[in-house]
Amino acid sequence: MPFTVRRIACAAALLLGLQVHAEEAPPAPASSFTNSTMDAPLFYQLLIGELELNNGQAGVAFQVLLDAARRTGDEALFKRVVNIALQARAGDQALLAARAWGDTLPTSVEAQQTVVQLLALLNKPAEVPQPLRALLRLAPADQRPGFIASLPRLFQRAPDTKAVLAALAPVLQAQAGPLKPAALYAEARLALNAGENARALALTRELNQAMPDGDDAMQLAVDLMPVEPQAESLITERLAKKPDQHALRQAYARTLLKAQRPADAAREFRALTEATPENPAVWLALGALELELKQLPAAEAALRESLKRLDVPAAGTDAEIKARADGRQSAWLMLSQVAEQRGDLKAADAALQKVDGSGLDVRFRRASLLARQGKLADARKLLKPAADASDADARAALLAESQLLREQRDYAGSAAVLKAGTERFKDDTDLLYELAMMSEKLGRFDDMEAQLRRVIELKPDHHHAYNALGYSLADRNVRLPEARQLIEQALKLAPGESFIVDSLGWVEFRLGNLPEAARLLRQAHAGRPDAEIAAHLGEVLWLSGAQDEARRVFAEGLQREPDNEALRDVMKRLKVKP
Repeated sequence: MPFTVRRIACAAALLLGLQVHAEEAPPAPASSFTNSTMDAPLFYQLLIGELELNNGQAGVAFQVLLDAARRTGDEALFKRVVNIALQARAGDQALLAARAWGDTLPTSVEAQQTVVQLLALLNKPAEVPQPLRALLRLAPADQRPGFIASLPRLFQRAPDTKAVLAALAPVLQAQAGPLKPAALYAEARLALNAGENARALALTRELNQAMPDGDDAMQLAVDLMPVEPQAESLITERLAKKPDQHALRQAYARTLLKAQRPADAAREFRALTEATPENPAVWLALGALELELKQLPAAEAALRESLKRLDVPAAGTDAEIKARADGRQSAWLMLSQVAEQRGDLKAADAALQKVDGSGLDVRFRRASLLARQGKLADARKLLKPAADASDADARAALLAESQLLREQRDYAGSAAVLKAGTERFKDDTDLLYELAMMSEKLGRFDDMEAQLRRVIELKPDHHHAYNALGYSLADRNVRLPEARQLIEQALKLAPGESFIVDSLGWVEFRLGNLPEAARLLRQAHAGRPDAEIAAHLGEVLWLSGAQDEARRVFAEGLQREPDNEALRDVMKRLKVKP
């Protein structure tokens, strides 16, 4: 007997058994049951469908149960059929079932919602408008904004984001009244995903006007900042009117930090420490930023404030307890670094003793202390990966060792470590980039350019590589038009990043455009008062006749980094006394 016939025979026997059992059972009181609308053929059909599914015949089960769903108009059964198709990875069949569901039950909100979701899953944005309009027409009024706002998330992995925007924009633009803000948000988010940043910014501004107290426009503005700098004004205006929006300020500060604007980020975290002084996370973030800005007393003060709050025993989830422990580790590591930069190696070692574990970050700090004591060989041994280390750990150790040697100004040694790394990890853009920086330090400019161009070839959005090559050309006063082009490309990839703005200012200086150079370098210095940026700004100001301002810039730079070579060289050349 064929297997299929045998299964049907088993199903028939089961049906017969159920019927006999029903006949033998004593009659129930009339009030204890309700007649089912399911007749025997339908019951048999459902049973066969489930048996086919249990025996691995998903295609047969799909057809049998879909027919039953059409006959009964049962939403739960339609949902079951859609799930069967999805579990079998048959997206087109799931869509067919969902459309049948909508045709059979034309007032079903869930049917139209399922069709829209499946069209997104199957990357068919052009087919979305009709079911989306139906969904918005049928759904309760209070659910419609949520359906609209969820559209960008549904299509976030779509390969052709411009096609998604083109398909959905007409539906979104047709919304009015209470649905208008959600439609503006969705269209702005889709425009941002599609790279239409100016359009996204215009829609965000319109949304901010429509909902001046809402969060959606601010979320968009924060996400737009890296690609559309004008979005920042929306955030600063909101914070000026509503300084108590701490979550927005924290998101803004994190975005400034990602944009390599630590001075601006530190300003926002200082405001957060004043507004939420019991939050250890904002003190820890401020301490890290002050350390990066070489403001050692301020860094130490902020880090100790974070420890006061992290050291207080507190209940919480395992994740919260771990986060507090990690915060303490980070604070002590940075306090060790503060003491080391201050030249107090004993205090640096004492802080390091408070840190548990032997991770690479801890070993690097210990190695740095050894190197400062003249024990470079021991320091390097401390960073060597174990023989059975993974590729990721070995690569991280190589980068750490090269950084240690660079900090000791052993540029040839650092280059040798990185060269060995590139032979093991071929075409690793991080190793190649760092090797290029060492090649420049050693005066091997042809090697540096070849290495940076290889980085750009491998990773066309590597803005540091464009910037480094453009700056090197400008600093050597060669191929200045090409240098400007490279740096402008870097700035397109990372708008507002202070080091890139500094490079562009230096190109303008080399080209003789002193007013524009001064403007750009002031902007760069305000976002990151780095000693090398101070050297550039001070030189341009000095040659522009603003010598008092130049002296102030030089003095601030020396206060942060007294031993900075670039700063001392330019002051010596210009005969400016420290």
